[in-house]
Amino acid sequence: MNVWVAHSEVNPDTQVMNSQRIWLAYIILAGLLHVVLLSIFFFSIPVVWTLTNVIHNLAMYVFLHTMKETPFETPDQGKAQLLTHWEQMDYGIQFISSRKFLSISPIVLYLLASFYAKYDAVHFLINTASLLGVLLPKLSQSHGVCLFGIKNTEGWGWG
Repeated sequence: MNVWVAHSEVNPDTQVMNSQRIWLAYIILAGLLHVVLLSIFFFSIPVVWTLTNVIHNLAMYVFLHTMKETPFETPDQGKAQLLTHWEQMDYGIQFISSRKFLSISPIVLYLLASFYAKYDAVHFLINTASLLGVLLPKLSQSHGVCLFGIKNTEGWGWG
């Protein structure tokens, strides 16, 4: 192992989400979450779809929009340490395939949850709030903006 050798990428963490294997694992994990929730016998189908949507979006928000730092040593002198994973991905360039996939997948799950809940008002409001909570941080206007002005330069926080 070479210590203190620069990577070919400024941030190797950005290449992880460009792999279609990661996309497949993402879909499988979301499907597995849904199957586990379906196995709980006292949940109805609309509740299971809404829970799948909310849990998925909450996990996506935490892992993409609140976690800062990088798991790899980067030669950018710590600039990536202050960015969330979403802001680091593809160096902030919008409309790259990985960003499109991670933006479209919660929308598809929202449409499925709304359909199987038969557009019930309560489920619809919960699913819509969950979708907005995960899509608004993905907008280009949200790049570098912190929730309620809270700026956390440590590893975890609202970003």
